[in-house]
Amino acid sequence: MTSVLSAPVWGQTLKVVMHSDVKAIDPIWSGAYITRNHGYMIWDTLFAVDGNLKVQPQMVDSWTTSPDGLTWTFKLRDGLEWHDGTPVTAEDCIASLKRWSARDSMGQKLAQAVQEYKIVDPATFQIVLKQKFGPLLEAIGKPSVVVPFMMPKRLAEVDAFKAIDDPVGSGPFIFKKDEWKPGEKVVYVKNPKYKPRPEPASGLAGGKVVNVDRVEWVWIPDAETQLNALLNGEIDMLEAVSYDHLPVLEKSKDVRVIANKTSNQYVFRMNWLTPPFNNVKVRQAVAYALNQEDFLQANIGDKRFYRVCKAMFTCDTPLATTAGMEGLIEGNAAKARELLKEAGYDGTPVVIPQPSDLGVIKQLAPVAKAQLEKAGFKVEVQPMDWQSMVARLTTKKGPPSEGGWNAFGTSWVQLDILDPLMTPYLAATCDKARSGWPCDEGMEKLRDKFVTATTEAEKKAVAEEVQRYAMQIVTHVPLGEWFGVGVVRSNIETRPVPPPITTFWGVSKK
Repeated sequence: MTSVLSAPVWGQTLKVVMHSDVKAIDPIWSGAYITRNHGYMIWDTLFAVDGNLKVQPQMVDSWTTSPDGLTWTFKLRDGLEWHDGTPVTAEDCIASLKRWSARDSMGQKLAQAVQEYKIVDPATFQIVLKQKFGPLLEAIGKPSVVVPFMMPKRLAEVDAFKAIDDPVGSGPFIFKKDEWKPGEKVVYVKNPKYKPRPEPASGLAGGKVVNVDRVEWVWIPDAETQLNALLNGEIDMLEAVSYDHLPVLEKSKDVRVIANKTSNQYVFRMNWLTPPFNNVKVRQAVAYALNQEDFLQANIGDKRFYRVCKAMFTCDTPLATTAGMEGLIEGNAAKARELLKEAGYDGTPVVIPQPSDLGVIKQLAPVAKAQLEKAGFKVEVQPMDWQSMVARLTTKKGPPSEGGWNAFGTSWVQLDILDPLMTPYLAATCDKARSGWPCDEGMEKLRDKFVTATTEAEKKAVAEEVQRYAMQIVTHVPLGEWFGVGVVRSNIETRPVPPPITTFWGVSKK
């Protein structure tokens, strides 16, 4: 049998080990970052954020806003075409926005403000609002989960809570579904008909110029095997490096280490629907029991690449604040025990799934177990692969006895959590919320208040209100920030400033 690493290929091929294997290919249905990355390969967006996190047009050529701010008109670029040869139309875009808004926390708020979508001509459509929605471009140009990718109408009309299996896009790469082998590799080839924008690439915006014929995401679950494959030249890039391997990599002349500039935030999320976390005092006990430093040390270890940070919207950003965080996330087991006693906690076991194949977060569950048990919880950690864990988190709302779960640790990229509207885990929209399903009218009123804030001072004031309230009802617990590190072979050229999400346009192989 031919090895995945040595299999002959045509043209110039880039071989990469990503942070996870691809098992789901619908980036609207799945919240997995690897599926989002897959989405950027084959689908495109109406708008995108540049290197300064400013929204820029992507598939859109031009747009206008009516004087009253209620009618937005968008005209698509000429020459946009789906991979099957059919043109991209306004109908496709409207259907795509509707499907996206059913799953995304920011999209759900936008949907509440929309009166109707109108088709002006095959390449032009309108969003007509009932009331002003200040961050409209930020919403339809949001860069991470859930990304408003544009899909053909026939795909976009599939129920947003059912996964599509037809990967037809209009983006810079074409997905070779016939070569996809879950657990082994995912293959993409250059889209010869893709027309990049004329501007230089910046962040996720600008010209998506593809310089290789083929990209293979090769799945190697073991970090040591990944390292050896890279050093031996069998692969060209590791998206996420084990921090334990940095001393070896930093000494090698054959590779180049790339540290991300944007942070990621670890979080602990609880299931509000089942005991014990259907009780707010029990959730509050968790916020007192956990301690950020232990999570960061166990998962990252190298202090160059992590920082303790209580800011829900991440440190060093316009909305960063420690409001409402006094005394929390400092490992106060005594206070946590006191709250558990008040809540009448009866020893119900807390089941925490653990992603055994995703190195950068797999230690979150064991650390949480140790800290929660110190506070008086009973905890069971259940190891599984990441994609199986994602499926369990998104589809199993019942108790562990019915295949459900009680809590889990994960990580969000900074691009997902910069304000109260875009932060997925702040949406308290009951069954429409992401895994954990918080249901709280007060939180939704505060998020609506953020929509109508016009000045930076108003936005900051509302963000502080949101953070204080979020820690009272405990939508989730921030566990500190970390910075990802990747590595490429020395013959691989990347953009001078890598984008905040791993993409493969602008990458060359010498």
